[in-house]
Amino acid sequence: MAQDKTERGIYSAAHSAMGFMYQIRFALVESLRRLRKNNIFAVSVETLDDVVYSNADNVSDLMQTKLHIDTVADLSDFSVDLWKTFRIWCEQVNSLPADTIFTLITTAEAKSEQAAAYLRADEKERDIEKAIVRLNSAAASSTNKELAKAFSAYRALSKDQKTNLFERVYILDSYENMSKLNDELEELMCFCVERRNLKLFVERFDGWWFRRCIRHLQETAPTAILSEEIASQLNILREQFKQDSLPIDDEIMNATVDASGYQDHIFVEQLRLIEIIPGRIFHAIRNYYRAFEQRSRWIREDLILIGELNNYERILFEEWDAMFLRMEQSLGKNATEEQMITAAQTLYAWVESNDHKCVRTGVTESSIARGTYHMLSEKQKLGWHIEFKDRIKKILESRGQGK
Repeated sequence: MAQDKTERGIYSAAHSAMGFMYQIRFALVESLRRLRKNNIFAVSVETLDDVVYSNADNVSDLMQTKLHIDTVADLSDFSVDLWKTFRIWCEQVNSLPADTIFTLITTAEAKSEQAAAYLRADEKERDIEKAIVRLNSAAASSTNKELAKAFSAYRALSKDQKTNLFERVYILDSYENMSKLNDELEELMCFCVERRNLKLFVERFDGWWFRRCIRHLQETAPTAILSEEIASQLNILREQFKQDSLPIDDEIMNATVDASGYQDHIFVEQLRLIEIIPGRIFHAIRNYYRAFEQRSRWIREDLILIGELNNYERILFEEWDAMFLRMEQSLGKNATEEQMITAAQTLYAWVESNDHKCVRTGVTESSIARGTYHMLSEKQKLGWHIEFKDRIKKILESRGQGK
C-alpha cells in the first residue's frame, strides 16, 4: 500500500519543533504572569535550562518544559523525561545560588505514590523524603543504559545534597497544552486593547516575542531578555492600537525589498524623468513597498476603512498640488529642460524630507506618507516633472500601453 502523503516520516522534526514552540510560548506566558505581579526579572531561553529566570544577577528559577502531543507520557520513577531533567540539575546544583528553584513543566501526569507526585508544588502531596527513597531505588535497580549518566550524576550527590536539591524541585504535571497556553495568553492581554482587536494584538506581540527569542538564541554570548524590555514592547503596541493610531508591523518595515521587480513601475519612471540617482530610487521603492503592504494589512484586518485612506490621499494630494502650482508659477512658460528638472528635484526633495500629514495622529512612521505619495504617482495622480502627464503618456505609448 502506498504511504499516505500526509503522514509524517519517522525522521520528521515536527515534534521537536512543537516542543520548541511550546517552550517559547511558555516563557512568554510565564513572563506576563510575572509582569502582572510587578516582578523585575531577566529571562533566558536555552542557556542553563529551557527557560531561566534571574533576579539581581542571580539565577532564581530553572525550568524544563516537556510537551507530549500524541504519545502517553511516562512520569514513573524510571521516566526518561524525569531522569534527563534531574541529570542536568544534579550536575549544576553545586554551582548555582542556594535559593535556585528547579521546575519541570510537563503535559504528562504523575501517578500517585511515584517520586514525581511527591515533588508536586501542592504541600498536601509533597514529601521530599519519600521522593528521594523512590529515586534512590530507581537509580540502584534500573538497567536503562540511556539513563546511566543521569543515575551516576544523581548517585554522586550526598544525602544532604539530594535533600537540598529536591527541596527546591517542583513538578508541574498535567500542565496546559499549547492550545490552553494560547488561551491564557489572550486572557493575560485582554486588558491591553479593545476586545475586537485582541487577537491582532496578541499576534503582533507573539510575533515580536518569537523574533526576540530567535535573536537571543543566535547570540554567541546570550544576554537575558529584561522584563523592562517586555513591558516596553507591550506599551508600544498598546499605543499603536489606540483609536488615534495604527499598528506598524516590523516584518513589513524590516523586509528585504527586491528592487528589480519595480523597474517598470510608473512611479520609478517618474523619478528617472527628473534624474534621481539609483540609491534614492531604491529608497522610493522601499517606501512604496512598506506603505502598500502596511495599508493592505490594515484593510484586511479591518483596522482602517478604505474611505479613511481615500481621505488621507486627498490631504496628501492637496499638499502636493500647492507645491506643484508654486513650482509651475516659478518656472514660467519658457523654462528650459534643465530648469524643469532642477525644480522637479526640489519638489521631490520636499517629499523625501518633509514631515507630512499622518494617516492618524499616532502613526509616526515616515514611510507611510512617502510611500503613499509614490502610490499616487503610480496612479499618475501626481508627479514631479512639470510635464509629467505628457512624458508618462509617451512612455506608456512606447510600451504599447497607451490608449
